[in-house]
Amino acid sequence: MFGKRITLFRLFGFEIRIDFSWLLIALLISWTLAKQTFPAYYQNQTASTYWLMGILGAMGLFASIVFHELAHSLVARIFGIPMTGITLFIFGGVSEMTKEPPSPKAEFFMAIAGPLSSIVLGLGLLMIQFLGKGFGWSVPLMGILGYLGLINLVLAGFNLLPAFPLDGGRVLRSVLWGMKDNIRWATRIASSIGSAFGLVLILLGVLSVFMGSIVGGIWWVFIGMFLRSASQMSYNQLVTRRSLEGEKVRRFMASQPISVDPALPVKDLVEKFIYQFHFKMFPVVENEHLLGCVNVNQVKSIPKEKWPIHTVRELTQKCTKDNSIGPDEDAMKALSLMNSNKISRLLVIEGDKLLGLISLKDMLEFLSLKIDLEG
Repeated sequence: MFGKRITLFRLFGFEIRIDFSWLLIALLISWTLAKQTFPAYYQNQTASTYWLMGILGAMGLFASIVFHELAHSLVARIFGIPMTGITLFIFGGVSEMTKEPPSPKAEFFMAIAGPLSSIVLGLGLLMIQFLGKGFGWSVPLMGILGYLGLINLVLAGFNLLPAFPLDGGRVLRSVLWGMKDNIRWATRIASSIGSAFGLVLILLGVLSVFMGSIVGGIWWVFIGMFLRSASQMSYNQLVTRRSLEGEKVRRFMASQPISVDPALPVKDLVEKFIYQFHFKMFPVVENEHLLGCVNVNQVKSIPKEKWPIHTVRELTQKCTKDNSIGPDEDAMKALSLMNSNKISRLLVIEGDKLLGLISLKDMLEFLSLKIDLEG
């Protein structure tokens, strides 16, 4: 369930996506607000009113996180940083970049934009709540405004902690980067601080569990584990990008990939290719021209007893941008494609010619050697 995303809408050219894990946190927030938070602060309301407040509060939090991430994305666009969209998941939201900021200045302004936007939104909502008291607005409306105003200030405060990859950690990285003009060194320091802060959260969570706050303690443990993992992953991604910078797909390409003939029976495809080489996809080539691709999912669409009477040609489909790439494309793009589509091989195509194949294994071996030699 987790890891699956759906696109909700587009805003200012950015895709707003939601991970299914967000549904879990939305339900938890709605329940907590309806059963605990709002009844404690705003008494004498009906159960249905509390649930309505809880649901609207969760929806408002969703909108607040989108607002926060949108600020990042709009500033990134000003500095020419490609953004693929905004995704909300169980621990909040993330603006998805395809490359690192071009300068410490760009990093600083992009990072600080999110917390500043949350502070402005939070103070604005609290001001509206204050004015609403004078106009005699309803208690439920005042409660929702107050909650969203405070939660935006909390969101800003948490994100300003100097723990990479939180916004405060990115601000710290921009300062360190500017000091030594070395983004890799700056990222290593900021990631180490982020990892250490995650460990602190884990220890505080364990302590909270022993003190009786089981749910809150477990939640802090999860956040700490996530922060430690995200810190290390962010550093690894930077090292990978820097190691592959300027490298073309052609460099990693195996020039004689295994291909299949379109006249081959499906039974032979399974027994002589899939079972022998353990690949899930094969290029289909006839007279040195690439006809397309065939994969195990297409094979599964045919009953096993009919494999001998069907041929590969019947299953062949055109290769797509998800399973193929050009020889002069950036190697980092190939790695991103394999990662996003959860595959380990890409066909290298030029026109209707199959030039070769690039595999995740070969790229990772190159990365390991380069990092080992160059530090």
